[in-house]
Amino acid sequence: MPSSPRTLLCGIFIVLALWTPAAQQATATRGDTAFTAVADEFVQEYLRRYPTYATLLGVHDYDDRLEDFSKRAVLEEIGSLRAFRGRVSAVDASTLSLDAQLDREQLLLAIDSLLLEQDVIRPWATRPDMYSSGITRTAFVMVKRSFASPDVRLKALIARERQMTQALQEARVNLENPPAIHTEIAIEQLDGNRAFFAEAVPAAFATITDERLLGEFKAANDAVIEALGSYKAFLETELRPRSNGRFAIGRDTLSRKFAADEMVHVPLDRLLAIARADLERNQEAFRAAAARIAPGRPAADVLAELSANHPPPERLLQVTQGMLDSLRQFIESRSILTIPQGEPARVEETPPFLRATTSASMDTPGPFETQSTEAYYNMTLPEPSWPLDRVESFMRQWYVPMIANVSIHEVYPGHYTQFLYGPRFPSRVRKVFGAATNSEGWAHYTEQMMLDEGYQNGDPAYRLAQLQDALLRDVRFIVGIKMHSEEMTIEEAQRLFEQDAYQPPPVALSEARRGTSDPTYGYYTLGKLMILKLRDDYRVRQGQAFSLREFHDRFLQLGPLPLPLVRRALLGEEGNSL
Repeated sequence: MPSSPRTLLCGIFIVLALWTPAAQQATATRGDTAFTAVADEFVQEYLRRYPTYATLLGVHDYDDRLEDFSKRAVLEEIGSLRAFRGRVSAVDASTLSLDAQLDREQLLLAIDSLLLEQDVIRPWATRPDMYSSGITRTAFVMVKRSFASPDVRLKALIARERQMTQALQEARVNLENPPAIHTEIAIEQLDGNRAFFAEAVPAAFATITDERLLGEFKAANDAVIEALGSYKAFLETELRPRSNGRFAIGRDTLSRKFAADEMVHVPLDRLLAIARADLERNQEAFRAAAARIAPGRPAADVLAELSANHPPPERLLQVTQGMLDSLRQFIESRSILTIPQGEPARVEETPPFLRATTSASMDTPGPFETQSTEAYYNMTLPEPSWPLDRVESFMRQWYVPMIANVSIHEVYPGHYTQFLYGPRFPSRVRKVFGAATNSEGWAHYTEQMMLDEGYQNGDPAYRLAQLQDALLRDVRFIVGIKMHSEEMTIEEAQRLFEQDAYQPPPVALSEARRGTSDPTYGYYTLGKLMILKLRDDYRVRQGQAFSLREFHDRFLQLGPLPLPLVRRALLGEEGNSL
């Protein structure tokens, strides 16, 4: 099974049919019903195959099931995907309304992405962490949100846990010749996986007193913990010695991945040129912002001094919560966009399971969720056991302007705001599938847009923080292409993050390692640039009638479509998206 389906949590010159409102109205009812039936059938089968993701979306029909990790299931899925692709392709697009046409294109792209992942990239044969962290993620989605009473969720989790030992056995059969880096990452993660089952999962059900149920849980949970320990021994003694594969997926597959995941058909060399040009623009702007703060001093020194201005760990969550309130007030006062009604985002400490791999994240309810609708903005704090110098080093990432930039990205008007629109997306297809250039591109776009619209009144410290994150995303764009074209090593990628994105060595190494399994993680910058171009073209089309709020609202209402399809919906044509 894929390690991370392309969802909501991601050539540009393709020719598509031009639509007018009259043409749309004339064909709105002719073929939509038949297409929707096929689309719903595919979505239902997809959620059945990926019950963890179904739970995450708020579909609870499969809470007691686990993904089938066997090679037989992979082959069955490939066959089913090909059959569905034929059925969806056979639908005459000219009989569909514009909304259904967009859904048809999105569904075909989702199928192509899954086929490429399962049949060509084959993470089930090369990424041991997808099994161990995969089952951990399954447990996490059962404990993190109270979508049902604790006893109901625990019964479902027990059923899932009873299938987890078999999943780890399937890993032993499926894994062939993984890259050494992927095996090492899995080994490093395993102690955290085991600790999650040993500590966090039992703690989540501490209120349950039913002795019989607790006994069943202990037996199932202990078996998972033991199986994870055995899996780690397998990775260390058997798999590591034969982990000689290449992590690079190759230029052809990478081009196909950009096309299937993001509907981007631009040649890789052109994408590299775009990424480098944006890097140079942002480096120049970074130096200019630093010069406004401290004329004549090196930009790196200015950043180092600025990062010393952070709240103490015990006040980080409080400071951030207050910043969210000010961000929302600014958005509303400037009519930047419409924020739908929903549970306010609560700033919380990152759960233990995620602390090793993320500094901040947004945990929003899925678009189908009706019971547990709270939203959590997770921030990682230093461990209490750390020495003071390590705490200080860690907290430097949370200097005040960077707290603002990350909060814009994650909450207002970034991910949280976009996901508030989720229940209102026009179709089940758009609630389940999406392009990262849309969701991550939007969140990254808002970082710059908010400052451009006057947030913090032009304070260069806030611009410096925004540009520091922009440089990080630029380097991701370059590194993903270069490493997977076999033109850059992990060590060279790390140096690029250090030199061109001002990242400390541990963060730079982590970013480079991430790129070995996330080849298109340039979707942040790519999406941002496409949205900026779309906004400029929409402004020209609207003339004096242009409204930034109206543009943003229409963009968000369309859902996480690939950006060329958003362009088609807003402008009636695709044209040049970059």
